[in-house]
This record gives sequence, structure tokens and C-alpha cells, in this order.
Amino acid sequence: MPGTILDAHIHTVRGAADSALQPADLLSEANRIGLTGINLTEHDRVWERYDWNTYNNEMRDAGIYLNPGMEVSTDLGHIVVFGIDQYYPGIRSAERLREVCDEIGAFMSVAHPFRHFFDPVTFRRRGEEPFSMTPEEAAERMHVFRVVHGIEVGNGGNTRRENLFALEVARILGKPVTGGSDAHSTSGIGSYATVFPEPLTCPEQTIQLLHDGATICYEGLNIGEFRPFGPCATDEAP
Repeated sequence: MPGTILDAHIHTVRGAADSALQPADLLSEANRIGLTGINLTEHDRVWERYDWNTYNNEMRDAGIYLNPGMEVSTDLGHIVVFGIDQYYPGIRSAERLREVCDEIGAFMSVAHPFRHFFDPVTFRRRGEEPFSMTPEEAAERMHVFRVVHGIEVGNGGNTRRENLFALEVARILGKPVTGGSDAHSTSGIGSYATVFPEPLTCPEQTIQLLHDGATICYEGLNIGEFRPFGPCATDEAP
């Protein structure tokens, strides 16, 4: 396939306390399954510059493009950022994160926006009514979709129903889409990926293609069943 197959959401032991994924194992598994790009998204931090440069060289030697990223914990949920190289004060506010991203030329994609939304227990524990919005209602009412540039429609930690609902919201809003495994170990790397129409060489190019809406979410690279992500005949309606 021409272009770049990029897993846009991955955590390693160097930046996530809940991850068991060693950087060397990430490189090895990416090579094995045919990933050609990775957006490295540690929780609220980036690697030390020396470690990043060393690893970037190793990835480049293996023919894999490494993009600087971060998963930021905000007041509107987790947001995957493409093209950020440090933590900025105040970005736990999603509105402030948007300001910073626009200033530095980064791209925001809301991560797993409907995780656990179809489990009524999640809402009852908070004393709320179970989620009942249609995709159209969610697109209109959920403020996060007005703040971010794009939507993660494929996440390896989500159910298929949750991902399909996000995909429909992205379609309604006309938002760019991303996909990533959200892997914390070698298991699941490449389960979802963001496919770019050309080989990636730098963050500026990556971000421009995202803003252009030129990406497609694919699934199944890790199991040898690589295909565009979307509804099939056996899926429930969103």
C-alpha cells in the first residue's frame, strides 16, 4: 500500500505507568506486522530529547516514521495530539490545549470519545441516566467535538459499537478521522491505524494531511485482515 500506515495512539514504559511495552519491542512488532508509522503518545509527557533522537534514528533505519505526540488528560477527556514536543502549562483545559495547538501547529483528535458509553453501569455509578443520545445528538451537544480538530474513530481498547458510533459522529460533523491501537503492550499494536495517502517525512506534513481530511481509519493489520474501518452487515445501528 502506498503512503504511510500509522498507529496513532501508543504508550510505552518510558511515559506510561500502566504500560508494559518496551520501545525495542514496539519497533520489532511494528516491523513484523508492516506498520510504517507511529505517533508516540505517552500520558501527559514526552521523552527526553536524547532518548527521542536515538529512538527516532532506530525507527528511521527500520523504515518507520516516528511522529512526536502526546495523550493529554483534559477537562473534556483524553485528547491525542500530533506534533507536540513538550508539556505546556494549562493544557488540562481542552480550550487552552486548542489554543496551544493552533499556536504551535499541532493537531488534536479526541481519544476514545464513547468508551463505556453503552454500559449503563458507568453512568449509574455517577448518579446519571444511561447514555441515550443518537449520533446526531452527540455531535450537536458534546462540547469536545467543537474544540478538537479530529476524532479517533478506531481505538483498540474500545468495543466495535463504541468505535462505530464515533465514526458516525465524525461523518456527521465532517471531522478528520484517526485510528490507533492504544496499545500498552505488544498485544493489539496495529489493531487500528491511520492511513495517510503519501509517505510521511515530518510532523508538518503529517499535520497538514490530517487538517486536509486526507486520512482513513483502517483495522486489522495485526491479524492480517487489513481493511478500512466501517460498518458491516452484522453490526448494530449506532
